[in-house]
Amino acid sequence: MKSLNDYKETDLIGYGPVMDVWNVNGTRILRNQQEIWHSGLNEHKVVSGSDYNIMNNKVEAQVAKWTEKWDEVCEKKEIQDAKNASTEEANRRTAEAERALAELNSILLYALDVNDIVNWDLLKNRDTYKVPYPQNPLPPNYYIYPQAPDRNSLEFKVNLKLFEKVLKSKKEKAVTKAESNFKSAYDEWSISCEEIQRENEIIEKKYKKEMLEFTNKVAAWNDQKDKFLKNQNEFNQKIDDLKTRYIMADASAILEHCEIVLNSSVLPYMFKKDFELEYNPDSKILIIDYVLPSIEYFPRNKEVKYIATRNELKVLYRDDAFMEKLFDDTTYKLILRILHEEFEADVINAIDAISFNGWVNSLNRATGKREDACIVSIQVNKDKFTAIELRHVDPKACFKNLKGVGSSKLAGITPINPILTISKSDKRFVESHNVTNTFDDSTNLAAIPWEEFEHLVREIFEAEFCSNGGEVKVTQASRDGGVDAIAFDPDPIRGGKIVIQAKRYTNTVGVSAVRDLFGTVINEGATKGILVTTADYGPDAYEFAKNKPITLLNGGHLLHLMKNQGHKARIDLKEAKELNLGNSRSC
Repeated sequence: MKSLNDYKETDLIGYGPVMDVWNVNGTRILRNQQEIWHSGLNEHKVVSGSDYNIMNNKVEAQVAKWTEKWDEVCEKKEIQDAKNASTEEANRRTAEAERALAELNSILLYALDVNDIVNWDLLKNRDTYKVPYPQNPLPPNYYIYPQAPDRNSLEFKVNLKLFEKVLKSKKEKAVTKAESNFKSAYDEWSISCEEIQRENEIIEKKYKKEMLEFTNKVAAWNDQKDKFLKNQNEFNQKIDDLKTRYIMADASAILEHCEIVLNSSVLPYMFKKDFELEYNPDSKILIIDYVLPSIEYFPRNKEVKYIATRNELKVLYRDDAFMEKLFDDTTYKLILRILHEEFEADVINAIDAISFNGWVNSLNRATGKREDACIVSIQVNKDKFTAIELRHVDPKACFKNLKGVGSSKLAGITPINPILTISKSDKRFVESHNVTNTFDDSTNLAAIPWEEFEHLVREIFEAEFCSNGGEVKVTQASRDGGVDAIAFDPDPIRGGKIVIQAKRYTNTVGVSAVRDLFGTVINEGATKGILVTTADYGPDAYEFAKNKPITLLNGGHLLHLMKNQGHKARIDLKEAKELNLGNSRSC
């Protein structure tokens, strides 16, 4: 639709014919008049004058008035259109901000209405081959040969008049002329046929070339289609194989299945789905290290207003308190959502518990550098979590009730120690390490004699506590009520007597070992107990340790402590099991 300014004056102003107005007797012209109108202003007028020039001047004056008035109308319309456009833009951006907020607020409830069970068929590639079939060349349009001249046709027949029949010379001349006419026609026909033959040969050659190109294109099209279908079948076969391996509880398939679940989750734009997963088939624990969006990426716009007096858009922002609460609430909802999605999708009951660590990459204002910090961590048993009515919980209260760890205000980006960390065995367990003079760089900590492992643990903690002014007293091997070392930390707040126990295990450490350590802590009058193993702990062990002065360190933690002290080692549980070491002894 045209705007007002799209119309030219010539489009809007109309002129009727100039009329002569006569007196009653029709003997004298009284005046000239002309009808004019302006369709944009919807105005109409009849202008008259005692002669043509006077009338024409009046017409031009009226047109000038209408033009000026129309310019004012257009200017006002432009201003109003700009106001309307700015108002619409303000409303659009406000609605967009409200939608973004509503999307974050419903991030948990939305997931509860979605079936998170993996639909293997939907993962398959069902696309058809969309490349069009090559176009078949049109049949050649050959030139048609003309009909050959007929010697017996009337055109070449000798028609003799009576006197020509009598005179021999006249007869011969007529016959010769007819013969000459036929020969000329025949020669012309022959030349035309030769030209047509040459043109048709060119057409035939071009058609054969086009057909050859078409044949090659069809062959290439069929090859590409076969490759497409082959790749599609191979991809779909991999989905079937993955499904089969998953149903058979293959550890790698379970891990890939968990990744599919997280990647299939529909989240707001600020969530990049950046995560790492690890699955322990012995303990049936899934560890999720998830990168949370920094608060700076959350929608801060509250409302956009158009200020007519200043002809500008003004953005109203949400205050810091609101943003911090939004960040905290969204984080708690996201954690519960991810736990819900993974547990709901776990149709083969491969996961007994999930350990979730939420990481944020944020700006450290003290150093001016961006840093990664774990700000929230939780470990939950499946049975306990699935019994919760997520539609009716307060996300933060639910998180705290499940013994999740995090500061009171997550937006403060206060780093915490994850409850359970990913071991990253691909990088650590296979490297060559120099630990002590008694170890070479092929030593597998899970396969060394239990006495050496016990001594290693003592050395590690001796270096750890002594660096802070503490003292470590080493007990004789496994003869002090299950205590392998006693550390004395002088810190007045977190310090005290700490008992340390080491278990060089290749299988999951059960809850009974943690109960025993807790009893030892009480008997020793210690403030804390530390249990170290080369393997990992079961969900019940972690559950029992919650809210108790007990720290559980698995193989990954042990390697991390050694790395901090400048040592390196490796842990290969599979290799140790093949040596039939098993859980041979509580060190």
